[in-house]
Amino acid sequence: MKAFERYRLHLTADSMKESASTIVVAFIADVLVAIAKTVAAVLTASASMLAEAVHSWVDTSNEFFLFGASRTARRGPDEGHVLGYGRESYVWSLFASVMMLTVGGVIGVTQGIRQLGSTNEVTHYLSGYIVIAASFLFEGAAFLQTLRQVQKAAANFGKGGRLWESQRREVFEQVYRTSDSPMRAVFFEDFTALIALALAALGMVLHQLTGKVVYDAAGSILIGVLMAMVALLQINLNRRYLEGKPLAPEMRAEAIKQLKSFPEVERVTFLYGEVIGPDRIALFAGVTIAGEHTQTELAYILRDLEHRLVKNTYVGIAILSLATPDEEDARP
Repeated sequence: MKAFERYRLHLTADSMKESASTIVVAFIADVLVAIAKTVAAVLTASASMLAEAVHSWVDTSNEFFLFGASRTARRGPDEGHVLGYGRESYVWSLFASVMMLTVGGVIGVTQGIRQLGSTNEVTHYLSGYIVIAASFLFEGAAFLQTLRQVQKAAANFGKGGRLWESQRREVFEQVYRTSDSPMRAVFFEDFTALIALALAALGMVLHQLTGKVVYDAAGSILIGVLMAMVALLQINLNRRYLEGKPLAPEMRAEAIKQLKSFPEVERVTFLYGEVIGPDRIALFAGVTIAGEHTQTELAYILRDLEHRLVKNTYVGIAILSLATPDEEDARP
């Protein structure tokens, strides 16, 4: 048996399929909405509608990055990547965030600023409102599916087979703290799209009622700023996972507690855990084993403990080493 093969990475097929299906639904919705918004932007000459069209095309392009991230996260370990390929998913998600910032955010703001000095009147308001209403339905349906997936992940966070059974998460906490970057990206995309549609509608309504183009231009600027803020947030989150994100203190304490619950483990002197992909961590610990054992017996005990640890859904790899008697106990 090759060395890396004894460490089994948990690739939760159901959650991965759900993530992929969510991305596919989002892609189809984005294509239909982007086409409709582009037509409406041409008919209305609205800066807000143009910003929304760009927004949808950016989201459509980003689905390719997110699909790549989702597929990468499924790959298991090999000789060259003992920890698997999960971290590569953060690279693809980072590309999607940069795309949102550099294209969606910049175009929305610059188009709005340009529109401030324009005297062009928005025409065909009705077609714009119809497209916004239809887009809201499409985006809303996609958002509801994403929301159901997030709710399921949040509800299952502390249940059967999980390492941190005492932990529970609310929906928005799950979105912010999850290591599943493709799911988080789709959630933010859909949520941002609904807010941006409301801003576009408000800009057009105020323009129609007052005759002042500044409201339509402001709608475009706000949409661009919104996209830039969401993109920067996601860039920062993906950066943390790429540079190596350790376990949160409460999760580290729970992992130490789990190790101490094994009857073979007398003490835990060292523990370090790090995220290595969506919903997967690598766990490294130093322990002392109760009783007197031969070197061979100790090796088998450590391997057995490692395999028992990776039965937890979030533990992809567990590597244990023997501690010396003079080492202090690890602090939670």
